[in-house]
Amino acid sequence: MLTIIINKGYGEGMTLHRAALALLSSSLLVVAGCSATEQGDGSEAPTSDQAAVPAVVEGPSVVVTTTILGSVVGDILTCAVGSAASMTVVMPIGADPHDFQPSSEQVAAMSTAELVVANGLFLEEGLVSVLESLETDGVNVLHVAELVDPLPFAEDHGDDHVDEHAHDHGDDHADEAADEHAHGDFDPHFWFDMERMALVAELVGSELAVATGVSDYEDCGVSVATEIRSAEADVIAALQVVPEESRILVTDHDAFGYFADRYDFHVAGVVIPGGSTLSDPSSRELAELVEVIERENVPAIFGNTATSSDVVTSLAAEIGRDIKVVPLFVGSLGGPGSGAEDYASMMVLNASLIADALTD
Repeated sequence: MLTIIINKGYGEGMTLHRAALALLSSSLLVVAGCSATEQGDGSEAPTSDQAAVPAVVEGPSVVVTTTILGSVVGDILTCAVGSAASMTVVMPIGADPHDFQPSSEQVAAMSTAELVVANGLFLEEGLVSVLESLETDGVNVLHVAELVDPLPFAEDHGDDHVDEHAHDHGDDHADEAADEHAHGDFDPHFWFDMERMALVAELVGSELAVATGVSDYEDCGVSVATEIRSAEADVIAALQVVPEESRILVTDHDAFGYFADRYDFHVAGVVIPGGSTLSDPSSRELAELVEVIERENVPAIFGNTATSSDVVTSLAAEIGRDIKVVPLFVGSLGGPGSGAEDYASMMVLNASLIADALTD
């Protein structure tokens, strides 16, 4: 039997009858709450505490080399399991992939990963021997650039790049570099073509599905690829304002071949010869580039937020007119507030910066 006790502290406008009903309703809610674990069919339902704590799904341990790939792979993991906490990105924001050297702790993390996602094609120059050793030891390493029909470097850059690595890694390694999109001849900067990055999202999703036996990863790879293709429409729209005769790029190094091929631009020259940031331009090469800039009436030189702009700035000073130096996000995402915190945003921002510089 339910006993109702009326507290005299109720306001003057509340009658005894209304107070009784209020307390009765509260009591019934308490009673109902106490029996919430029992359903009509006699089975137990989750308590409110149990419902408030969702099951934690751990994703596979994934290590990604660059921040740009980390953005895309992280989106796939988040789509599939709600979090990218199981992913480690080796390079920090702002790192130059060509110049990065891993720590022993990072190498150890890669050695125990279920999947290592690397760019490949010699982008991560300080990781080449590490990745080769990991593969020899049976670690699953996915070199994505080699899988998306990579473009060759321009003829005047490819041989220099191979020779550079022959010096760094020995003649035997240089011979291997010439085989089947291995190293040197092919451009690793595929992410500047967003369709190729969409294909990479699908490839990574499929690889994670195989590695885990969970088809959600493949579905999420397709979903992330769709988002990338949608963002590419914004890139194309931003670039539409650049007239055909102004679609000329001079960049800090040979990283915009895919961008030019996909979005109908022409790379007139590069400050640092070859596809790496580690070379040094000669005075002859710089003089020839100045001639190109003058002949093509180039209004801007595009630098790189991840590397020093000293050489680019010095070159601009050699031009007998005002010429803009515009840093772009090339090998790394930007930090908080940069506008380039994820892959899609980085591409849209770069497109806007290029369009503004070539149409002002």
